[in-house]
Amino acid sequence: MNRCHWLAVALIAILAALPASADTPKKRLLLLAQGPDGHPPETHEYVRGQQILQKALEKVPGLETTIVRADEPWREGPELLAKAEGVVVFLSEGAKWLQRNPERLRAFQELAKRKGGLAVVHWGMGTKDAQYIDAFVQLFGGCHGGPDRKYKVLATQAHADRQHPVGQGIGDFKVRDEFYYRLKFPQLAPRPVLKVEIDGQDETVAWAYERPDGGRSFGFSGLHFHENWQLPEYRRLVTQGVLWAMQIPFSPGS
Repeated sequence: MNRCHWLAVALIAILAALPASADTPKKRLLLLAQGPDGHPPETHEYVRGQQILQKALEKVPGLETTIVRADEPWREGPELLAKAEGVVVFLSEGAKWLQRNPERLRAFQELAKRKGGLAVVHWGMGTKDAQYIDAFVQLFGGCHGGPDRKYKVLATQAHADRQHPVGQGIGDFKVRDEFYYRLKFPQLAPRPVLKVEIDGQDETVAWAYERPDGGRSFGFSGLHFHENWQLPEYRRLVTQGVLWAMQIPFSPGS
């Protein structure tokens, strides 16, 4: 059995091992996406990426996922967030977008206070303006922000932390992507769960964050190129990251 086939089978096994209970209400997870943001086709494919993630999560007992277009002005956003237990942010310059509307920011903060699961992918963690970094870091545990932000397109080697649930079952693999790195983290930094080699150094590109409010956050700076959703390691990383952030039990492969 080749590596890709093994990982696909293992991912199915993860989902099949999840406990189910008819008496437990399903946790509601919003998959936030937007339309094109000016990047070339096959990059920053927010809706298509969330569709793949939704497909990967559809058989998880106790979880209800909804893809939501969060294009501006997104007036219904605070009400939707108030009814959710988690969110995955995959859209354009997400740190700025989150704070563009004070009610939107408060809704995210209230979700965090309820120990909601927060996850973010690629430009969803971004802001060109440094003023939006701090509030985003407090919620999501990391940000690609400010005029000194670092990013690079390269082919490199990726290494998962298999001692953490998010990284379990993921072997070392090669990938070509645009990675954000040297991210902004809180003083009590989150745990790196995926690192890649950039310019001779291992750089954190995915993390798991145990927030002070008792909730969890997961972030991954890759997935600039839509085709990388085809990588079993990527799908497994994001799927396990989201489930971990939602505090939904799962059985990672060894």
